[in-house]
Amino acid sequence: MSQQINLFNPQLLRQKQYFSVLTMLQALALILLGSALFYAYAVYQVQLLTQQSEEAAKRYAAEQARLARYAENFSPQQSQQLLEGELKKLEAQAVVQRELIATLKSGAIGNTSGYSEYMRAFARQTISGLWLTGFSINGDAVQMSMNGGALNPELVPGYIKRLSQEKVMRGKEFAALQMWQHKAESGKPAGRQYLEFTLQSAEAGAKK
Repeated sequence: MSQQINLFNPQLLRQKQYFSVLTMLQALALILLGSALFYAYAVYQVQLLTQQSEEAAKRYAAEQARLARYAENFSPQQSQQLLEGELKKLEAQAVVQRELIATLKSGAIGNTSGYSEYMRAFARQTISGLWLTGFSINGDAVQMSMNGGALNPELVPGYIKRLSQEKVMRGKEFAALQMWQHKAESGKPAGRQYLEFTLQSAEAGAKK
């Protein structure tokens, strides 16, 4: 007689672990939270890059505008016009000075031998940024007037002081000084700004 003994116990088997509904909901919430955080970070990065791109575009446009203004202000054509205007002005001044010299040498206004000393004095007392465009000496130089231009108004008093140190100018006094801003002729490009001035001796001012 034999007998079989069943040693199998179902409780000894490894039980399968199943997630509860609460655990799954918590995991899903974590996943959603992580996705939301990632999405918010991505949106922030996109906005930051967009802002940087817009600022770069504005800087580029500003630089383009600045270069355009620079090219317009310093175009070869305009530079050529400015140079031609300056050249014509210098040529006109040279013509006036030659005419004055010729007039003095001709004897039409009197004592040319005495006036040459005044011309030498004017030639010696030169200041950078100041020039003479004309002068008038009558009789024995008691009546005298000068016209000129200067880039800086402070140059005129210094020129008068230096001129008064010349031997031929001792005892000569200027009673009237007028200065005004030079106005460019209409239709011509404006060159460098400068002042025009007129000096008159006491006798010349009283006569006028």
